Amino acid sequence: MTTTGDQVSRGGEEERRAGRVTVVLLTYNCARWIERTVRHLKALGVPILAVDNASDDNTVALLHRNGVRVIELPANRGAAGRNVGAEAADTPYVAFCDDDGWFERDGLDHAVDLLEQHPRLAVVNARILVNDEQRLDPISREMASSPLRGDPRLPGTVLLGFMAGAVVVRRAAFLEVGGYDPRFFIGGEEETLAVPLLRNGWQLRYVPEVVAHHYPSGANAAGIRHLGVRNTVTNAWLHRPARRALSWTIFIARTTRSRRTLLRGLVMVLLDLPWIVRERSVMPDDLDRALAILERRRRAATPSRSRRPGAVW
Repeated sequence: MTTTGDQVSRGGEEERRAGRVTVVLLTYNCARWIERTVRHLKALGVPILAVDNASDDNTVALLHRNGVRVIELPANRGAAGRNVGAEAADTPYVAFCDDDGWFERDGLDHAVDLLEQHPRLAVVNARILVNDEQRLDPISREMASSPLRGDPRLPGTVLLGFMAGAVVVRRAAFLEVGGYDPRFFIGGEEETLAVPLLRNGWQLRYVPEVVAHHYPSGANAAGIRHLGVRNTVTNAWLHRPARRALSWTIFIARTTRSRRTLLRGLVMVLLDLPWIVRERSVMPDDLDRALAILERRRRAATPSRSRRPGAVW
């Protein structure tokens, strides 16, 4: 059998791609759709590492059947399950996917190229297209219109937050700040990681040339909304000046549609007060001012009793 130059070139490119980035796939009770996700991820030609949050359906069996390496957690760790995948990966960059989405191949390569070219860039957030109609996710539209200004040598628009299941990250930066704090579990958990990254001087960018597809499963979305309230309010009191933290708490109270969701979230904040007080460390003024710019825009655009509490970008 004769090997052509083109075949050798393609083989070298595939090897190079596989050595740069690992897809860390967070899964939980997603047997109904996980094979579709895996099919798209395998087309990327990079290692896939699934971290399963103690599923009790046949998710793990299907992952094994499709040739995916799986780390099975003994209990559901929420967003912190991604930490296990990042620690186990042996590539310098990690693409985080949830079990209902995937990246386009060219965009993934572009994200990794950017991370290699810009040493202080830690997070590249993809443009998210939803379902078969490929509707632009409203959060992507919001990120694209970021009013913040940063180093013009870096690509994309400046972010102070991101979408956890549609980012390519610098593994060293992620591990440097400890990844996701397991105490926050899930629900707006991106805020709790973005602040430590920004405090350490890392840069976050939205790059629309990087594309991720999302087919929202809606699994238990209503059941975790109170966690989004708890996490965003807790994060504010951990890192913001008191007047900003209070203002944000009032905003969340005013715009959370369900009174029950709000009450459950705020009760959790009160229960967390001992460690909030113990670990409170106010962020630098320049970062606080930048967040205030985004918060003003969010307030102007959000009517009372909105559907979604949580982060600004």
